[in-house]
Amino acid sequence: MKIDEYAALDATALAAVIAAGEVTADEVAAVATAAITEVNKELNAVVAGPFDRPLDYAPDGRFAGVPFAIKDLVCQIAGVPTRLGTRLTGTGLVPPADSHLMERFRAAGLATLAVTTTPELGFNGNSEALAYGSTRNPWHTAHSAGGSSGGSAALVAAGALPVAHANDGGGSIRIPAACNGLVGLKPSRGRVPSGPGHSEGLFGCGVELAVSRTVRDTAALLDEVAVSFPGDPFVIAQPARPWSQEVGADPGRLRIALHTESWAGSYVDPEVAQTVEAVAQVLEAAGHHVERATPRIEWQTVLNSTITLWTTFLAEAVAGLEAMTGTKASAENLERATLACVEHGRSLDALALCAALDAGNTITREVGRFFTEYDLLLTPVHNTPAPPLGHLDQNADLTAVEWATHLFDNCSFTPLYNQTGMPAISLPLGQSTRGLPIGVQLGGPACSEALLLRVAAQLEQAMPWADRRPRVHAANFG
Repeated sequence: MKIDEYAALDATALAAVIAAGEVTADEVAAVATAAITEVNKELNAVVAGPFDRPLDYAPDGRFAGVPFAIKDLVCQIAGVPTRLGTRLTGTGLVPPADSHLMERFRAAGLATLAVTTTPELGFNGNSEALAYGSTRNPWHTAHSAGGSSGGSAALVAAGALPVAHANDGGGSIRIPAACNGLVGLKPSRGRVPSGPGHSEGLFGCGVELAVSRTVRDTAALLDEVAVSFPGDPFVIAQPARPWSQEVGADPGRLRIALHTESWAGSYVDPEVAQTVEAVAQVLEAAGHHVERATPRIEWQTVLNSTITLWTTFLAEAVAGLEAMTGTKASAENLERATLACVEHGRSLDALALCAALDAGNTITREVGRFFTEYDLLLTPVHNTPAPPLGHLDQNADLTAVEWATHLFDNCSFTPLYNQTGMPAISLPLGQSTRGLPIGVQLGGPACSEALLLRVAAQLEQAMPWADRRPRVHAANFG
C-alpha cells in the first residue's frame, strides 16, 4: 500500500481492506508511521511516537489494524507517559493501567501509534503549549490547529491517520474539527466512559470521543466505545439500534432553529455566518423547516459558571499533580494564564462551586425547554476560521476572568453544550476565501446522537467535503 492510497481511505474502508487480506495490518502500520513522521515535520502534532509497533489491540475488533492516536489528556495508556501539556509533569507520569476508554479503543482493534499534542491541561482553543511548542494547521501552517484536541485533528486532516482520540470540555472536539475540516461529535454526558479515575470529567462538562473525516467513522466508533462500566455514576438512554445504522437513514422533516450571532456579543466572521446560512438553505431544500431562534440564555451566567467550574477543576488537578510529582506549581512550570486560573480556583469556596452548578441547572432547563420547540439548533462552531498562531496565548499575563473571556469570545458557540451535557456535532461544510475550513454546528437535546448523525450524513451527501485536501498532506509524500 502506498501512502496516497492509505491517506484516501477512512477508518471503515481501511478496516475492510485489512479484513479482506488485500493488505496486512503490519503493512498499514508501516505506511501510517511514514505518514505521521513526514507530516509531523511541518505540523508538530506528536508528543510521543510513532512507536516502533502499534500498542496491543484486539485482532478481531471492528477496526482491527486501523492506525490511531491518543490525545495527551485524560485517556490513560498503561505504561505510556502522559504530560497533559504541562511542564509541571516533567517527562511525564506513567499510568499503571488503561482507562476504560483505552480498553474500548483496544477492543475495537484500533492500532495506537502515537500520542498527540494538547494545550496546557486542555484549557485553550488552540494547541500551543510551552511544553511542546505550537501545533500548526495543515491548511495553513501560520494558523492554529484549534484545541484542545489540535494534535489529533491536524494528523487526521493531513491524512496521516483516519481517526484519532479527542475530548471536549468547552469545545475541544468541535473547535479543532472546525479548524481542520473534520467531523467532530461531542456526545451526551455519560455516553462514553471516562473512568475509573473520573466519574464525570470537569463536573460533567468533559466528554470523550474522537475526530474523523467521515460521518460513518464517527458513528461506528461511537458504537464501539459507548459502553457502561460497573461503578459508572449513571447509565443514560441507549440507542434503539447501532449508531452506524443511522448513517443514511431518513431524519424525517425536522424543526431546525438557526442562530448566527454570538451569545457573547463578540465578532463573528461574515464568511462563517454566510456558511451557516448556506447550510440552512440546503436543509430547507431537503424538506426541513428552518427559522431563526435561540434559547433565552444570559451569556454572563454561562461564562461565570464556566469560569468557576474550570478553575476549580484546574486547582484540583494541579494539587494532584503536585502530590504526584513532588513539585510545587509556579510560574516556572505553568503558563501564566493557567497559573492565574489555578489561583482563582483555589480562592473559591464550596458555595461558589454550588452556585456554578445551580447556574448550570438553570441553563440546562432553558435549553431543554427550547428543544421541546425545535429538534436541532444550527450555529457556527468557531466565531472565525482558524486564527493565526499565538492569538490565544495561554502564557499571556491575564487574570482568570480576562483569559476565559478572551477564550470564549472566540469560541462562544460551543460551551453551552458542555454546560447542558447535550450532544453537538461539527461538520466541515465551508471554506473561507483564504482556503481555511469553516465548521458548522448542529446541536440537539440529550441523547439525540442518532438524529444528529442522520442529519450529518444528509449534509455530507448534499455538501460533500471528501475531495478537499490541505497543503500539508500525507499523499504529498507518497
